[in-house]
Amino acid sequence: MKSFKIITLFPDFFYSPLKSSLLGRAIDDQLIKIDIIDLKAFSSDKFHRCDDSPYGGGSGMVIQAAPLFRAIESVKEFKTKVLLTSPAGMPLHQELVKKLSAEEDICIICGHYEGIDQRVIDRYVDHEISVGDFIISAGEYAALIIVDSIARYVPGFMSNPDSLLEESFESHLLEYPHYTRPPEIDGLDVPAVLLSGDHKKIREWRLNKSIEKTKKVRPDLYNKYLDKEKS
Repeated sequence: MKSFKIITLFPDFFYSPLKSSLLGRAIDDQLIKIDIIDLKAFSSDKFHRCDDSPYGGGSGMVIQAAPLFRAIESVKEFKTKVLLTSPAGMPLHQELVKKLSAEEDICIICGHYEGIDQRVIDRYVDHEISVGDFIISAGEYAALIIVDSIARYVPGFMSNPDSLLEESFESHLLEYPHYTRPPEIDGLDVPAVLLSGDHKKIREWRLNKSIEKTKKVRPDLYNKYLDKEKS
């Protein structure tokens, strides 16, 4: 069973997401195990504070090393990979997700404030990960994204595992458009090829639409697709 351990200042944040949708079902079916570790429980401060002002001055607060040391040591095993959510980390992309999906035990530290004491990173963190070139108010959002993206590769998580092969980014292409019933609504028709029953033509149409969208929306991915096709 794949195990996730999430170290957070706000454990209640995860209450609803981990009871909903595919993640909730996977937990109920014991496909994955997620433990939420309250960082405040490892504080030696009588008010359970885990942050302090940064040495050298500057705005904001920094999560202290001591409570994080204790929290990580309470859950870390030899095989545990430790991740830190951070805007300064490597971008999360599908190849990294697939690499992390091979790990049995993952600990995620939810970054907060101005970050965490560098000594925690130096001692424990295997990967700092960013979910995008933007700032969010808490690392808990990023942690959920990381967990969900990895969990999708756990056998049994997806009702149709073949759908993983057709998702965006799998071949450096964005996914093609989708349609369902009815075939016409408010004068808008489903493309005739999708109703033709000709699976070869449908595959060709979908590939062309994926290429068209990727070229327009994500030229960086489109160039990777071209490089892959040349190799």
